[in-house]
Amino acid sequence: MKVILKQDVKGTGKKGDILEVSDGYAKNFLLKKGLAEQASSVAVNSLKIQKEAEEHRRREEIKATRELAQKMDKSTVTISIRCGENGKVFGSVTSKEIAGKLAELGFDIDKKKILLKDPIKTVGDTAVDVRLMEGVTAKIFVSVVPE
Repeated sequence: MKVILKQDVKGTGKKGDILEVSDGYAKNFLLKKGLAEQASSVAVNSLKIQKEAEEHRRREEIKATRELAQKMDKSTVTISIRCGENGKVFGSVTSKEIAGKLAELGFDIDKKKILLKDPIKTVGDTAVDVRLMEGVTAKIFVSVVPE
């Protein structure tokens, strides 16, 4: 019997897969528990249209993210920090502070997407990568100045 999986089934397949399974397995397990539906021509066409719409939505999302990355690329964020007389920095600049300054510039970025190996503890310019989505990154510059 041909079935379309409504959700992931361990050892059988992923959501949206069209599979040929034994009649007993389909009737007594998959259909009974609502994990699958019988693969009629209407259901197969519906699944095909749904997958096309999902793919289109994903392409649009990637396009919008790439445009945002181009706008963000090479932008500079200036953060002032307390320093001692000899230029020693008190504290550090974290991704949370950088995200706050980016929000002031109009870029609403989650702090987890800002890739800092260690907090910035020196005065000067530092290049920082912002990973917006898999395969899409922007490089911004963080300028740390003494207060």
